[in-house]
Amino acid sequence: MSQRRLVITAVLAGQSQSEVARTYGVSQGWISRLLARYRLEGEAAFEPLSRAPKASPNATPPATVELILRLRKQLLEGGLDAGADTIGWHLTHHHATTVSRATIHRILTRAGTVAPDPKKRPKSSYIRFEAAQPNETWQADFTHYRLADGTRHVTHRGGIRRIEIGTDVEILTWLDDCSRYLLSLTAHKPVTGPVVLATFRKAAATHGFPASTLTDNGRVFTTKFAGGRAVGNGRNHLEHALREHNITQKNGRPNHPQTQGKVERFQQTLKDWLSKQPQPATLRQLQKLLDEFRDIYNQQRPHKSLPHRATPATVFTTLPKATPSTDRSRDTHDRVRHDKVDKAGSVTLRVAGQLRHIGVGRTYARTGVILLVQDLHVTVVHAITGEILRDLIIDPRKDYQPRTHPK
Repeated sequence: MSQRRLVITAVLAGQSQSEVARTYGVSQGWISRLLARYRLEGEAAFEPLSRAPKASPNATPPATVELILRLRKQLLEGGLDAGADTIGWHLTHHHATTVSRATIHRILTRAGTVAPDPKKRPKSSYIRFEAAQPNETWQADFTHYRLADGTRHVTHRGGIRRIEIGTDVEILTWLDDCSRYLLSLTAHKPVTGPVVLATFRKAAATHGFPASTLTDNGRVFTTKFAGGRAVGNGRNHLEHALREHNITQKNGRPNHPQTQGKVERFQQTLKDWLSKQPQPATLRQLQKLLDEFRDIYNQQRPHKSLPHRATPATVFTTLPKATPSTDRSRDTHDRVRHDKVDKAGSVTLRVAGQLRHIGVGRTYARTGVILLVQDLHVTVVHAITGEILRDLIIDPRKDYQPRTHPK
């Protein structure tokens, strides 16, 4: 029982105010005010009055609170980021209103639009890295997306028969590490080595060649771990083009997608936006949506990781761009391959993602040979005698490398 209830009950029972004041250690004036309130409000007097100020001149205006909640709803329905930072950027740039991030977060929390996630890993636990200039590093990756074309696919997983609706396609992304500028966003069925090379060349023709690239270890990006062997594999389409332009190729550690965290996080942003759009049924419809999102992402959407929440296009176009190194001797692709000359008198070697036929001569048919390869320079050596049977520079424009007459 509260002290207020005890005091009022004692006075109403017939005790004097002075006796009650001495018993409960309060003043007679406080008891008089309490009784006056009891006569007006009844049992509501048992609870203390609020100490909140009657007026809050520094409180956020109701119209601003309504605007913040409306922006939150609009951004979420559009599949875009709707955090306090993004809402603050829109208030400043589109509504001439400045509200602190903490105030926006309190308004969203009070309205019940923010769900706490205490299990989420804190940002301070990650090791961050960022290129200093545009074109210093390009990140690339592809993700799967299912078209709403009504196609039925029957699969069996873990002994369970599943029926999946829609055709699975892949979305390939090239992203600038420094500015987060979306260089290329294309849909394919599926993503292959030639597709990766074509999109890279198209992006480079528009924005210039990068100094380096960063990808995972997928076969469309590198053959470094093909077949479980790092030695003896030829370069694929992309690797050959990077070497041709003296571009450094970097690959993340296997099973560690955090290394390519920027492009991985972009794919989540893309899929959140796609989920709010009319679902495409064809590859052309999907590409149209991707083109629309590319413009929104580069030109209109503020990026939380960029200074002053700038758009990627602002950073990419204002900063000086990096270029590939001019030192062409720093990276050579050296490998040794053991083979046997076929009955037509040639051996094969994979260069730039394609098998090349090197003419050695029918005289050496069925002869074991060793191929010493450094980039396009190939030396064919007799495996037993050590005799040099052929020394040439591969012409990437040709499949068959004809044998010239020996000097």
